[in-house]
Amino acid sequence: MKTSLVPYFVSFLGVSLVSVPPPVSAHPHVFVQTALKVIVDEAGKVEGVEVSWTYDDFYSLLLLSDLGLDNDGDGRLDPTELVRLEGFDMNWIDGYKGDTQVTRSGRELTLGPPQSRGVSVDKGLITSTHFRALEGPADGLVVKAFDPTFYTAYELSGPVKVTGPCSATVQPADLDAAYTLVEELLYATPAAEAENSYPEVGEAFADTVTVSCAS
Repeated sequence: MKTSLVPYFVSFLGVSLVSVPPPVSAHPHVFVQTALKVIVDEAGKVEGVEVSWTYDDFYSLLLLSDLGLDNDGDGRLDPTELVRLEGFDMNWIDGYKGDTQVTRSGRELTLGPPQSRGVSVDKGLITSTHFRALEGPADGLVVKAFDPTFYTAYELSGPVKVTGPCSATVQPADLDAAYTLVEELLYATPAAEAENSYPEVGEAFADTVTVSCAS
């Protein structure tokens, strides 16, 4: 995720971490477990998407240390510390879309700005939740969580929930095909430029969530 808190954040979302082979050319750098909730009213109209990000243990430790939190090292924060952490990843830079893509009939839809829904720390792992407003019919929506640059790997490990008269199906990413794509694109990139010109392959690692509603 890209925020104004550089160097803390660069970008986040979309790969099944448990089956990932060793990173290619030092990618990805940050790992985020993701949960999604598509909020739909009783008429089948979407109101928005709630996104939860749980950061990996190293990144969580680095952030807590840099912010001077959890000084007793128990992996939890007291209420005062949580207030200080609230919204830490909501200061997005211009042009950053939030690593959550929603499409309908192949057309990307515009999500509203992030609205924080809270932050927690459990066993040293930071989880933040935010809401993105969206309007229109929910049936046929396709949701993906990914960082185009694959700097951050998003694992859709949490539940995918849908409210209202709708449900969701999840199509796992074809990781073999994704890594083949990476290798093919990197093969065509000079080694000295591979890190700075890493191909935008993040979507290839993203699971596909499709929303269906009762007629």
